[in-house]
Amino acid sequence: MKGIVLAGGSGTRLHPITQAVSKQLLPVYDKPMIYYPISVLMLAGIREILVISTPADLPNFQRLLGSGDQFGLDIGYAEQPSPNGLAEAFVIGADFIGNDDVALVLGDNIFYGQGFSGRMQREVSSLDGCVLFGYPVKDAQRYGVGETDAEGRLVSIEEKPAKPKSNKAITGLYFYDNDVVGLARALEPSPRGELEITDINMTYLRQGRAKLVDLGRGFAWLDTGTHDSLLEAGQFVQVLEHRTGVRIACLEEVALRMGFITPDECLALGQKISKSGYGDYVVAVAKAAGA
Repeated sequence: MKGIVLAGGSGTRLHPITQAVSKQLLPVYDKPMIYYPISVLMLAGIREILVISTPADLPNFQRLLGSGDQFGLDIGYAEQPSPNGLAEAFVIGADFIGNDDVALVLGDNIFYGQGFSGRMQREVSSLDGCVLFGYPVKDAQRYGVGETDAEGRLVSIEEKPAKPKSNKAITGLYFYDNDVVGLARALEPSPRGELEITDINMTYLRQGRAKLVDLGRGFAWLDTGTHDSLLEAGQFVQVLEHRTGVRIACLEEVALRMGFITPDECLALGQKISKSGYGDYVVAVAKAAGA
């Protein structure tokens, strides 16, 4: 499976702080926002990743992440000149996807919970159609909502319903088989001129090949699209890291734990930024692993 991080858009809800920099390059406590979705793909076992962003912002992502080989990844880049809908990612990334399955994660989503890596890897290995990830929210009217039957099968999807049939918001993480490329190419734009990912999900649902994984209680899903939610996400990460001593979405550590890099390679990465607390942490992780 390959992975796409969609990091486009103009971040208008965060103006003026996003007038000169991409939202996904803003800090969420101690690391750039895009580290969080990239870590999700890595934890799913994905090493080939395409970052999609605006022509103006792509050079900054390239400066930050490079080719990805320092993390044992192969990171490529593609332009989305205007925000034409989430499903356009599969049209833009068609050549990158090739004949493989693909995961899409939105660049402003943060996921955190025990056992998440194993759960994703199980879904990747048994993928047949599409897998969506649901999260219980109190204001489901603001989201795409998935309804499941007594056996947990997905039976309906509604976009921002006035009267939601469930409290399970569909998060910004999606797994698809290779059929998604053809489905995206065949989509008719919405009245807003966008290729809607809900239309793709509905196609899989009608085929009986859509699954909703309930992330449930004890898990955290955050987006960072407003000033308040950006601050809250940073505070969430700060509290967890201070209490546990473990850094969330530390790409160097994730790469080491997943076997993408060696302890010595991890140590070298930490030493490059050793004047920061983040760098000191990477060095300590590498040494604990035998570097």
